[in-house]
Order: sequence, then C-alpha cells, then structure tokens
Amino acid sequence: MAGMGCTFQPVSGDICFHDFLPIMVQKIGQEDFMKELCSGFRMLADPRTNTITIPSLKKNARRLGLEGMTDQEFREMISQGDIDGDGVLSEKEFCVLMIRSSPALLAQAETWLLDALDEELMECMEESSEDDN
Repeated sequence: MAGMGCTFQPVSGDICFHDFLPIMVQKIGQEDFMKELCSGFRMLADPRTNTITIPSLKKNARRLGLEGMTDQEFREMISQGDIDGDGVLSEKEFCVLMIRSSPALLAQAETWLLDALDEELMECMEESSEDDN
C-alpha cells in the first residue's frame, strides 16, 4: 500500500510524510499541529459529507502522490483508520490515524495526555482550594 508505514531511510532516499510528523509537532507546537491535521483532513474530505471517502481520496490522488492506486487499495487505506466501521473517515478518525502511523508521534501523544491530565488535576485542586477559602 503506497505511502502507509514508510520510514526514514536515508540510504535509499525513501522519506515519508509521517517521518516529519514529530518534527512538525516540535516546530509548531501541539495545538497548531492539530490545526494542521484538521486542515489536511478538510483538504481531502468530501465537502458534502465532511468525511474522507474513496471518491474524495481518488479525486486527490495526484496531490497525495497516489496515482494508479486501485479502489481496493483506497478501501484498505480508509479501513486502517475507520474506527466506527462506516466505510469513511471522520476528522477524528483521520487525526488518530495520522498520529498512530508515526511511532514517535504516538509516544509523544501519551506525554500530551499525561500533561493534559496533570493540568486538569492542578486546575481542580486550585478550584477546590479557592472553595475552601
């Protein structure tokens, strides 16, 4: 399947978009990175359904460097991220798929979650402390 699961291999020159995801996050920050993922989703999505479909992928195949792929290959791409089994990708499913496809980014996502939970806990503790006073 073209483009999925490729890794950085400087000897062969095989560089994939997913290899740059961790670098992008470091450069622009978590919030802006998520905005960029959402922007990428909108670029690929069918505007009528606000989902990524096989026809919308086929329409954007050249932009993605996926010319010549079969419907079955597009179907397999969508099925990798189709959490609810409806045959299309929602914005959430697309973002999860992009993060899951980069092991380094997936490891960072765990850190983001822990940081967000710590922040939430601190806010709750501060609110509780203010209520006591």
